[in-house]
Amino acid sequence: MTLTMKKINQLPAAEFIKLLGGIFEHSPWVAERAAHLRPFMKVSHLHHAMAQIVREASEAERLMLIRAHPELASKAAVRGELTEASNKEQSGAGLTQCSAEEFERMQALNAAYNKRFGFPFVIAVRGHDRASILQHFAKRLEADRPTEMRECIEQIIKIAQFRLQDLVSE
Repeated sequence: MTLTMKKINQLPAAEFIKLLGGIFEHSPWVAERAAHLRPFMKVSHLHHAMAQIVREASEAERLMLIRAHPELASKAAVRGELTEASNKEQSGAGLTQCSAEEFERMQALNAAYNKRFGFPFVIAVRGHDRASILQHFAKRLEADRPTEMRECIEQIIKIAQFRLQDLVSE
């Protein structure tokens, strides 16, 4: 279902939050804070406002947002426990078709990344394939924690942009 900005702006706050609460994975607080900023003229304005809310959130809130994201090619994905949006995104990048070796590599990288940073690796997978994701994964393991935390937030903001563009039209 694609909605117009006009309709989004007219929704009662509770409906706005319900509809947009999943744009940022399991973090309806972003939509809740954006609801009172309406009206938005364009999808890009809505996205910008939501991105600012995330960037200005406390470190604890940003960390919770990062931790709300599933690991890539995880056992949760295999068990079908991802949100519809995450499943669609990971499937689109070919992560649901990993070979046994790729799956083992993803599991090892997930474990190493979580051990190093204390949160899951997040990348906007749209436009990537398994090989490029593995390449980014390995490279980003070399970063320091503050740099990687900022990178995860920017990737989450990019994911939200894709999700909003899929859901809302001008």
